[in-house]
Amino acid sequence: MSEKTINTADAARTGGPGRTNDPDGVRRNILDVALREFADKGYSGARVDEIAAKTATSKRMIYYYFKDKEGLFVAVLEEAYAGIRRIEQTLDLEGLAPADALRRLTEFTFDYQNANPDFVRLVMVENIHNATHLEHSERIQGLNVSVIETLEAVYRRGVAEGTFREGIDVIDLHMTISALSFFNVSNRATFSRIFKRDMATPEALARRRAVVADTVVSFALSPSR
Repeated sequence: MSEKTINTADAARTGGPGRTNDPDGVRRNILDVALREFADKGYSGARVDEIAAKTATSKRMIYYYFKDKEGLFVAVLEEAYAGIRRIEQTLDLEGLAPADALRRLTEFTFDYQNANPDFVRLVMVENIHNATHLEHSERIQGLNVSVIETLEAVYRRGVAEGTFREGIDVIDLHMTISALSFFNVSNRATFSRIFKRDMATPEALARRRAVVADTVVSFALSPSR
């Protein structure tokens, strides 16, 4: 029997979910290790053997939970997107004026990506592969609907109050927020080297964070504001 087709009974005999007291913890451990490996080495460079060696479980159990390397990578992508979306839902943007809500969402995105560079690298890896793995995940599609709905609510409220101009595509607005925040992490090393300026200092990050938030809010504001 192939390792990739290990069944539940075999998993129980080899220390799988049938015998562990914390199957969720085992799965979480695998995903945490795999995220770092895929972020550091890319999809092609990461090896299941190496991931297994750094976990508290075995290669057999990785195949039990995720079937194969692609299944593991898709699960890592899903958890990476779920992480940022979970926190977005706690921002209480409805309690803020539209411009303040847009600024808060932008600042959060900037802060999250800065604090989670592996998320940025993982997205870069998937883009190198032309997002082929995302095709196998309906969950990611659903996860990313939430941020568009949140942004749509903020934008429509701002238009109704005369704060934001009409005619903005919300997906374009989301792309602008993501791009400005993403670039600060993905291109930090090259910019720091080329322009002889450390872009990772607290001062540089605070300055860039303010520029990103000001840019997004200014883009959305009504000309009369």
